[in-house]
Amino acid sequence: MKHKRDYTADNRLLYLSPIALCIGALSTGAAWMLLKLIALFTNLFYFQRFSFAGASPATHTLGWIAIFLPIAGGLIVGLMARYGSEKIRGHGIPEAIEAILFGKSRMSPKVAILKPLSSGIVIGSGGPFGAEGPIIMTGGSIGSLLAQFLHLTAAERKTLLVAGACAGMTAIFGTPVAALLLAVELLLFELKPRSLLPVALACAVAGFLRPWVIDAGPLFAMQIAAPGALAFASCIAAGLASGVLAAVLTLALYRVEDWFHRLTLHWMWWPAIGGVAVGIGGWLQPRALGVGYDVISDLLHHHMLLSAALSLLAVKAVIWLIALGSGTSGGVLAPLLMMGAGLGLVLSPWLPGASPELWALVCMAGVLGSVLGAPLTAIVFAFGLTHASEALLPLMTTVAVAYGVNVLLMKRSIMTEKIARRGLHVHREYGIDPLERQHVDDLMTRAPQSIDIGMRAADALALCRSGSHTHRYYPVADKGRLAGMLSLRTLEQAAPEQPCRELLAAPADTGEPFLLPQMSARIAAGAMARLQAGRLPVVADRKHMKLVGILSLSDLARASSVHAEEESVREKLLGF
Repeated sequence: MKHKRDYTADNRLLYLSPIALCIGALSTGAAWMLLKLIALFTNLFYFQRFSFAGASPATHTLGWIAIFLPIAGGLIVGLMARYGSEKIRGHGIPEAIEAILFGKSRMSPKVAILKPLSSGIVIGSGGPFGAEGPIIMTGGSIGSLLAQFLHLTAAERKTLLVAGACAGMTAIFGTPVAALLLAVELLLFELKPRSLLPVALACAVAGFLRPWVIDAGPLFAMQIAAPGALAFASCIAAGLASGVLAAVLTLALYRVEDWFHRLTLHWMWWPAIGGVAVGIGGWLQPRALGVGYDVISDLLHHHMLLSAALSLLAVKAVIWLIALGSGTSGGVLAPLLMMGAGLGLVLSPWLPGASPELWALVCMAGVLGSVLGAPLTAIVFAFGLTHASEALLPLMTTVAVAYGVNVLLMKRSIMTEKIARRGLHVHREYGIDPLERQHVDDLMTRAPQSIDIGMRAADALALCRSGSHTHRYYPVADKGRLAGMLSLRTLEQAAPEQPCRELLAAPADTGEPFLLPQMSARIAAGAMARLQAGRLPVVADRKHMKLVGILSLSDLARASSVHAEEESVREKLLGF
């Protein structure tokens, strides 16, 4: 029982953790650089000055000429995508997921350079996006490139890619715990110490460095009064409305993407077409341009009239959908926060039980959690942005309802739809693998039928056929030590007098042709796949090679039988 642990122990964790600390610092620097690029291009496009000082495109005085600025930004990014790297298109998170699941977590240096540059141009020219998607892609590229430089495995590359992505998100928003939960719910596709701890360390470094290089304190600090008993029903209503709005936005984005794909123009021109909508929308509602953190703050604190909020949010939703559907570069979190907060502002007069500001906050989180399919991230993210501790229970209720609406109504989310349209399916659920819960010594056949190395081929064949079951492969033992495996076909084709020791093939070079009792059933299944073997012998240890059992595919299937029974068999209680 000594080898059975709660978690898999891997000394590589001691190697990955210091690297993750470095990646956290590098991603924080990349986040600072991205914010400065956005500020620089905003100043260049809208104020014709070379400055890294923060500026809002809503305060420009260009008049109708400003309509052409998002078009120019879209054209530049289209050219960068076509002649630089197509992977800079999109809002970052789906591209990171695809690299993790289907690209062995490999990213190119071009993406690390061109993604923040293209996002800075798009957002600086008025694009209605946030900086979080680009920094997730950029930070992920930093982690992936460093892992490739150090010749790490694909699993280790994934850990460092996600560490960089989440550290970048932490630096932008100051929400390290939410970033860690985003890794668990959306990027890692596992919950193991080997991946969780390095990501947590990278987020922690970014969280500690953020006040020094970007800003201190919550992005949207709020004071929320404790909600009353009626707030529970209001949270249910807010969750339903948030889930429906998230579904409408998701479906509308699909339709816009379909429309762009029907165009005969090359996709390089699509961001410029999206820029037309952004330019016109920005001319009608200048505050719809850019990231819009100031607008989110006004919505959360109810510093905006209802009519003005409705007009602004309608324009923001339209230009965001068209621009994002065009395949340009930018993040989705900030626009979703704005539209969710706007929904809460609109609903607040009809939701009793709490202060009006609460409903803007919980709807903001509900829309985000529903669209992303990441409820835990949304709950903690909203708290991290505001530090409104009294809102935690309403946040949990609203986000849970909105997430349930998403699960029941939508097959996929914005995060996975683009990947699915490329023929790649992403399954978001995961649990404890039945093969991880069992070990080889739990499933193996003990005292297996074996062939003595000194036997003649004819005697060995007779021995194999005398058993209750005939197998394709049999272990060969030399005084109790494993000498190799012999196939039934080899025995049938051998000369009857030929000794078995002469029939043994050279060991396979794809891995050890045996198992150890303390191995998990998952590792055993992987070994069988590599060796293309349906049965493998089990030895007590590598030194003495004492044969103690044999494991077959049918034994591995038994490990899943309990799980299948739990999922399908309905039991009666007390005979009823």
